[in-house]
Amino acid sequence: MTAVAPRRRNSKVALLSLGVVAGMLGLAYASVPLYRLFCQVTGFGGATRQAEQAPTAVPGTAITVRLDTNVNSALPWSFAPEQPRVKLPLGESVTMVYRVENLSDRPLVGTATFNVTPFTAGPYFNKLQCFCFTEQKLAPGESAELPVTFFVDPAILDDPETKDIRTITLSYTFFRAAEQSAADDIDSASAETANGTVN
Repeated sequence: MTAVAPRRRNSKVALLSLGVVAGMLGLAYASVPLYRLFCQVTGFGGATRQAEQAPTAVPGTAITVRLDTNVNSALPWSFAPEQPRVKLPLGESVTMVYRVENLSDRPLVGTATFNVTPFTAGPYFNKLQCFCFTEQKLAPGESAELPVTFFVDPAILDDPETKDIRTITLSYTFFRAAEQSAADDIDSASAETANGTVN
């Protein structure tokens, strides 16, 4: 009887451990859509706004936007802006270009989340075009240019909490997409092209 009790305890611990690991994997794959929904609803963590057009630029004003890039360790891609920062007048829109490359030997699908810091600047940072939260599908060794167009609302000067901000950091992080079936489509298309070339 005494030998059975430790076995039962060990079985329970093993099952609990497996459950924790499975739960963590599930949360990791769900983190991108959950983060997106959370930020859209609450404006948390420097969530920005989407705009249809930029207002009139304000002469004599200037703010620097620094471009920060990160890639989750589960995604073997390189990711960097063509230039690390830009200085622009408040209200003026600018397009910045990022380059992403699949460094692996297999097709992969990635998706990017973003935020801005200081977080208080988020409501005044407006995107006109963005690649965030959209699937990027890259074949092995393939690279792509990803543009983002944005402006900083002149109203940032009217807010006591933000009027002294002179630099905003726009930060993107690429994650491996939970759904990789699109990568299989890339692989199939590449195989068909190769077969067609041979024939």
